[in-house]
Amino acid sequence: MEEATMEKLVSLSKRRGFLYPGSDIYGGLSGTWDYGPLGVALKNNVKNIWWRMFVEEREDMYGVDAAILMNPKAWEASGHVTGFSDPLVECKKCKRRFRADQVGEKCPECGGAFGAVRQFNMMFKTHVGAAEDEASVSYLRPETAGGIFVNFKNIIDSFHPKLPFGVGQIGKAFRNEIAPRDFLFRAREFEQMEIEYFVRPSEWDSAFELWRENVHAFNEAIGIPRALVHELEVPDNERAHYSKRTIDFEFDFPFGRKELYGLAYRTDFDLAAHSKASGVELRITDEEGKEPIMPHVIEPSFGVDRTVLALLVAAYTEDELGGEKRTYLKLNAAVAPIKAAVFPLLKNKPQLVAKAREIYAELKKTVPQIMWDDNGNIGKRYRRQDEIGTPACITVDFQTLDDGTVTVRNRDTGEQMRVSASELSSIIR
Repeated sequence: MEEATMEKLVSLSKRRGFLYPGSDIYGGLSGTWDYGPLGVALKNNVKNIWWRMFVEEREDMYGVDAAILMNPKAWEASGHVTGFSDPLVECKKCKRRFRADQVGEKCPECGGAFGAVRQFNMMFKTHVGAAEDEASVSYLRPETAGGIFVNFKNIIDSFHPKLPFGVGQIGKAFRNEIAPRDFLFRAREFEQMEIEYFVRPSEWDSAFELWRENVHAFNEAIGIPRALVHELEVPDNERAHYSKRTIDFEFDFPFGRKELYGLAYRTDFDLAAHSKASGVELRITDEEGKEPIMPHVIEPSFGVDRTVLALLVAAYTEDELGGEKRTYLKLNAAVAPIKAAVFPLLKNKPQLVAKAREIYAELKKTVPQIMWDDNGNIGKRYRRQDEIGTPACITVDFQTLDDGTVTVRNRDTGEQMRVSASELSSIIR
């Protein structure tokens, strides 16, 4: 097993239809990536598992899908308008701009000297309506959490939940990164899976520990090895302005150990700020006869795109099989974009093709993520399916016509077993 490099991952991702550079035929647009057919299937599998684990299977969770554009007063109240910034430096010679914390004393492009460090707000500014003046200013949301907090009262009024309870959301967020880098890791448009879990102030620490374990449980469910994930207690001077405690879950990427997920204790910062700015009471009366309280918040935040990148890194494998070198993605079957591929042994034999098509159509009714593949010889088909992470390959041969059995090949070992075609659905599921 060889270490995955970014060059290998980017090459495989484009060649096999996982990810393409944004606006590729026009030379691309820095910090944007388009998901191809296999990439979007992988991403949707990740999101579906997250939603099922943290929303559908729990009794204390509610789902929302808030608008990307919000009243700008919400971002003023949350502190993003004045405080959501990165340190920027500009080269005096070539005028290129960089994040000050990611470069040395000289410009990496031309060796020129940098000017003074200044703060650069990362929110994308836009205008709502026909006029382009200060009154029409809005922003593309830099995080999905804001939409949850402004809907807190709506959830209370509609469902009357008791503490503790959470609100989950999956959605797009946008940050005008000074220097997007490292493939999907730092992009200007990305997707988040976030939860705001509302608790009594005295119970935040136990809820924090619960969600710490939930993060690891999610990684296990999708196939990110625990050995590659490390917890970092973020020191006081590096935490976000709203956080009293933060743990970063860091992953061993090819470019270093970097943040994959975050877990933050946001206290009552957000609800208190929005209550004050909007004039709307955001306290909750949890029990009869008790004084209303302002809940505190535990926030587990998962990046969809960083999860996809971590899965590709962890799954990328080079080995030898049958005396030949091969590359394959050792993806967990739960997230693999294709669960199985169906082949006719020979595509120029009408009886084999017809039987294989029959088996393929029947299997696809119960396992939709099935691929038909009759391109090239059987060895090439195996290698192609290995490279996209398909766990099983099903071959229909002449024996199938006699006794209704097929061969099922295991991606990781290359071993084959003969089973009845009628058992395929349960085996693949």
